[in-house]
Amino acid sequence: MKLTAKALRLIDGKNFASLATLGHDGSPHVTPMWIDHEGDIILMNTAEGRVKLRNISKDPRVAVTVFDHKNPYDRIVIQGQVIGQTHDGSDAHIDKLAKKYTGANKYQKSSPNEKRVILKIQPVKVF
Repeated sequence: MKLTAKALRLIDGKNFASLATLGHDGSPHVTPMWIDHEGDIILMNTAEGRVKLRNISKDPRVAVTVFDHKNPYDRIVIQGQVIGQTHDGSDAHIDKLAKKYTGANKYQKSSPNEKRVILKIQPVKVF
């Protein structure tokens, strides 16, 4: 599915996203995250060992909500599926997101042993 013009505008802006995943018992887990896209694929960046990564490994279905930081009533909801996870380029990607969201050239919160992962999400429905 193609991302709508509104979805692209919100994702390209300095707007936070909420990523919802499903736990092993089916319970929801929601995390605020930075967001990016490559064409119609949504990109999010996390680290190994996080609950959302464990959840996605068991069930790739997710929901993403992006709110306009100036007007939270201006929002989109995307249902999708994680179609890929990669370490390739993940450090450069988190630095790119840090620049977008904080103005810093480098992500400041990494620990020395942290391994970053890019999540690739294919939208199925956009509301």
